[in-house]
Amino acid sequence: MSSMFGKPRVSGERPPQSPLPECNVAILGCRGVGKSALTVKFLTKRFISEYDPNLEDTYASEELVDQQPVLLKVMDTADQDGPRNCERYLCWASAFLIVYSIDDRKSFEGCQRYLEVLALHAQGCQRRCPMLLLGNKLDMEQYRQVPSAEGMSLASGFGCLFHEVSACQDFTGVQHVFHEAVREVRRQAEWDMPARPLFITEERPCPPVATPVALPTHHGLATCTFNTLSTVNYKEIPSVAQAKLVTVKSSRAQSKRKAPTLTLLKGFKIF
Repeated sequence: MSSMFGKPRVSGERPPQSPLPECNVAILGCRGVGKSALTVKFLTKRFISEYDPNLEDTYASEELVDQQPVLLKVMDTADQDGPRNCERYLCWASAFLIVYSIDDRKSFEGCQRYLEVLALHAQGCQRRCPMLLLGNKLDMEQYRQVPSAEGMSLASGFGCLFHEVSACQDFTGVQHVFHEAVREVRRQAEWDMPARPLFITEERPCPPVATPVALPTHHGLATCTFNTLSTVNYKEIPSVAQAKLVTVKSSRAQSKRKAPTLTLLKGFKIF
């Protein structure tokens, strides 16, 4: 079953032959870390305190990330006992958000198992999907069990980004994480593009003295001469990768469209 959160679509905005590029993000983590709360916060700017932990669904929203439109699809997963039977999102997702709660060390340890599964899958299929490690419930700082330094260390060990947010309080931070996942997918796509070879020319010097060659005159034709010309040699060199600075922009807060329509899921309480 699929649901639609976010901005209402207006017919005629985009020709049907030009669909938006899609980005699929799967949210992983142990039960109770706030995966559904993060999803709804991003899509509706609202916070849910109660929800069905066994509910798994996929939502979609049209976003504007760095002035480029994208159809962002979010899978709110509901793994019962860690990363088991995870084929449904391993081949579907373009990026992964691995979430733990900063006040629950056990959920942090569960994130390492998810990261290991994703790393093994990337090696097997030779396709790297961006991963972002996310510490949720920053509003529970007084009960913190996982220091930020440990989260950064774990993320560094698996080569992924690290953020800490509060689904309860901070919409801007949550939005930034989802938009950063889109940016990482775009960067990965640029790296995966086949590099075009670059050709340069190298002129070889002419001999010190050009030897004129005379053509014999036949039947009154004029005599002409030509000189030795320089030759051109082509060499192929690899292209040089360029780094790009990306500026974070908040497009949803600046939108003048009508407030998003929320499709309530059974058991949700919206504040």
